[in-house]
Amino acid sequence: MNKELEHTFVSNLEKHQNIVHKICRIYTNDQASHNDLFQEVTIQLWKAYPKFRGDAKFSTWMYRVALNTAITLYRKKKRGIQTQDYDSVHFRITAQEYDDEEEQQLKLMYTAVKELNDIDKALVFLYLEDKNYKEISETLGISEVNARVKMNRVKTKLKKILNP
Repeated sequence: MNKELEHTFVSNLEKHQNIVHKICRIYTNDQASHNDLFQEVTIQLWKAYPKFRGDAKFSTWMYRVALNTAITLYRKKKRGIQTQDYDSVHFRITAQEYDDEEEQQLKLMYTAVKELNDIDKALVFLYLEDKNYKEISETLGISEVNARVKMNRVKTKLKKILNP
């Protein structure tokens, strides 16, 4: 590949790397797994970059490749040995003046989202990223109507998980 193509790719990846980090957070439980998934997504993005035509925005294309990579690896990993997240058993002492309510709510939300199936996780992620239904449907390869219907069902599932 030529240097210009490589420079453009690296520049776009650096600009939009938070997309990949957020996807990694949803599909992993620890920093090592996060780093591994980030690396794998980056490799897949690089492999697929020569085929990127620019029909969609780079970030939309990046979402699609990253989510597909994460889902594929997540499904392979699910077949393996189940382990417990270290953070869930590690006890922490917090200072009295620190109000961690928002952090706890985020942890509850992430825990609930992890109970969803792969496509629903991706849907929630894109929704929380303030993507409109047109962008969500393009990224996930489903119709806009289907994205809306699925999102309503996911909201109901999350309510049941968070308020049993």
